[in-house]
Amino acid sequence: MIKVIVNGAYGRMGREVLKAVSSADDMEVVGAVDTQGVGTEIKYLIDTGSLDLAIESDLAKKIVEAKPDVVIDFTVPQAVYDNIGICLEHKVRPVVGTTGLKLGVIQEIIARSALLGVGGIIAPNFALGAILMMEFAAEAAKHFPNVEIIELHHDQKLDAPSGTAITTAERIIAQRGDFVQGPFNEMENIIAVRGGKMAGGVRIHSVRLPGLMANQEVIFGGLGQTLTIRHDTISRESFMPGVLLAVRKVMPLKEIAYGLDKLLFEK
Repeated sequence: MIKVIVNGAYGRMGREVLKAVSSADDMEVVGAVDTQGVGTEIKYLIDTGSLDLAIESDLAKKIVEAKPDVVIDFTVPQAVYDNIGICLEHKVRPVVGTTGLKLGVIQEIIARSALLGVGGIIAPNFALGAILMMEFAAEAAKHFPNVEIIELHHDQKLDAPSGTAITTAERIIAQRGDFVQGPFNEMENIIAVRGGKMAGGVRIHSVRLPGLMANQEVIFGGLGQTLTIRHDTISRESFMPGVLLAVRKVMPLKEIAYGLDKLLFEK
């Protein structure tokens, strides 16, 4: 059995993770951590009588007590860096769905994990359809280098652009090489500041509205035609197969992987 602590357990994603992990035949929830809902019994939170645990606030203390194999982190951008550090310090594998970390910071975390020989994953998105969307977009960029990204999320999402959009842009840039999109004149740059952000020449438009979950479309433009690749998330349950896959796949890793595609398309 893979022993798992869920960090951010009181949140909406955390509750879905608790349900998914507790239902998996090869996993066991050994702890639930959050700064909110401390003392709440998990069996009432997710309507199951099988988890006789309460939410606690101290991640490091819970790791020492429960001795987990994995910590699944769905917390907030301001806390995730320290949370990963605590996991690495205790030789526990982090499976991180919290977004907002800068690429340079992620690279530093990966280097630190490699020195310690501790595997894990930081994934901008755990929905398998979203991973395929990014894969298809990277392939399309070889033939349609002109592209813009529109990402739409619920109004409680703290970071913009989303980690998925930034990763999609990075993968597109890697495929189209020295191609320079544009030109963008001064007025277009003003519009870009108001309506979107530039990532290596790829404009990303972020929408935050109630009623949305997580959606992204990548629009390619060519001579007399356009190509749109879109992924829509209508329920947080969509992330759970990817989360469980990640928990299983990180067990033999000796450093943190960045992106679920590294595990999904491993050779």
